[in-house]
Amino acid sequence: MNPKVSIIIPFYNCPYVDQAIESALNQTYENIEVVVIDDGSTSYTEKIGPFRDKIIYTRKENGGTATALNTGLFVATGEYIAWLSSDDYFVPEKISKQVEFMTEKKIDASFTNFDYIDKDNHVLIPWCTKRFTNLEDVYKAFLTYNAINGCTILMKKKIFDKIGVFSPDFRYTHDYEMWFRMLVNGYEIHYFDECLTKFRSHENSGTRKYQSKMQEEMKIIEHHYRPLLKEYIKSL
Repeated sequence: MNPKVSIIIPFYNCPYVDQAIESALNQTYENIEVVVIDDGSTSYTEKIGPFRDKIIYTRKENGGTATALNTGLFVATGEYIAWLSSDDYFVPEKISKQVEFMTEKKIDASFTNFDYIDKDNHVLIPWCTKRFTNLEDVYKAFLTYNAINGCTILMKKKIFDKIGVFSPDFRYTHDYEMWFRMLVNGYEIHYFDECLTKFRSHENSGTRKYQSKMQEEMKIIEHHYRPLLKEYIKSL
């Protein structure tokens, strides 16, 4: 009745990792495992120490977030997978509410809304993404932008067995490519209208430092997948 959920936290030189781990461990949902993948960090590793007896910890050579997530998928034993960036955090009810929603709807993947916070956890922008009313609107959104924050996703692990893991070819937009891949392969990603993740803005965040590279990767992804998604939408 309470399937196991694996929360994968990729970590690379992030000063907020302790807050991320603590938020994962403090979930009201009891059947969880927290998998921390150290992607060759050289700083802030001491912040993980106090949690080592409560988490599954794996260290690897630096290869980027996609490779860290994929290592986490290999280690994870849960039926469901959640991804939490080391500079973000979950509200305590995140997993319990999302599992309940997915169980009631009998669906394999969902995402939620999120708050945009600063380095001191103050909310800068609440409810950052569009509030979707149906699945068709989610599909159509991907014809213009990435509608899903990866750290709001909860999905069945079996999906990766069917369509593959995150592509290391996209170092900064591997999540965007994955959502497209899921949609064009018939895996619905339903919107759950709750705000359950805090997404942090800070001077060293990847979205700030690598914006131009992200844009380059997004163009490649969109050029490949948007025609496929348009055809898929017509078939619905």
